[in-house]
Amino acid sequence: MRYAKGTMTETTDYEFAHLAPAEAGLGRMFARPKAIAAGCVIVIAGLGWLYLALVTAAPGNSWLAAMQALCRATPEDSWNASTIAVTALMWGAMMLAMMLPSAAPMILTYAEIAETAARKGEKIVTPLVIAAGYAGVWLGFSLIAATMQIAFARVLSLDTARELLTAVILIGAGVYQFSALKHACLMRCQHPFPFFFANWATTARGVFRLGVRQGLYCLGCCWALMVVMLAVGVMNVAWMAGLAVVMTIEKLQSGRRFAHAVGIALIVGGVVMAAFAGN
Repeated sequence: MRYAKGTMTETTDYEFAHLAPAEAGLGRMFARPKAIAAGCVIVIAGLGWLYLALVTAAPGNSWLAAMQALCRATPEDSWNASTIAVTALMWGAMMLAMMLPSAAPMILTYAEIAETAARKGEKIVTPLVIAAGYAGVWLGFSLIAATMQIAFARVLSLDTARELLTAVILIGAGVYQFSALKHACLMRCQHPFPFFFANWATTARGVFRLGVRQGLYCLGCCWALMVVMLAVGVMNVAWMAGLAVVMTIEKLQSGRRFAHAVGIALIVGGVVMAAFAGN
């Protein structure tokens, strides 16, 4: 299989006949990034509904109240031991589900290189190691995000303060969409081969480090959009699915137009929210 320049168009299948079954399966799975993206959006939405069900399961909560909770952050009085634990777990699941499509080019490229090396009888490190390094970065970020989510919910009890913070986060995320750092990291995520060519490793520790570095590049690309979840509420179904679609489209195409359009939309949304804060 090959991708057309600047796209993620799938043209044929990889067999990975020289890799172990688990490694070959991982490579074949990530050879279909669009299918992964669609599946992740479905999983994310399902996790959001599960979280919503747990939060709104208290006696007296109506169906209408549950539906209204879809488009706002988690209310302060719903924070208890169980929902805090669920929040941390959901952030971790959300991070992995949202970023799996981003990992597709990296893991597929590594699996292709490993297949070529295995065909020549050379020793290789399983692609599962590089995937573990990548996932570790996002699981670490999810713990930070969950902590910040809980702190914001407890500290910002005034609606006006929450609205202003949300506006600032939206504007900040929108401005970041135009930054050089954003696009440098995005290019690394979309085109991992030059990175592998310059930093190739043949030990498990070295390959794990490659996964961590690629994870940091993707974190540099997407952290601002992830922080938007702090403003709108972790596991907010509508925003969560929408942001997953946005980040997936960003990774599966070339150019900056889409990223800039998202930036403009976030800035406009933040300005409007700031203008009407407290009204």
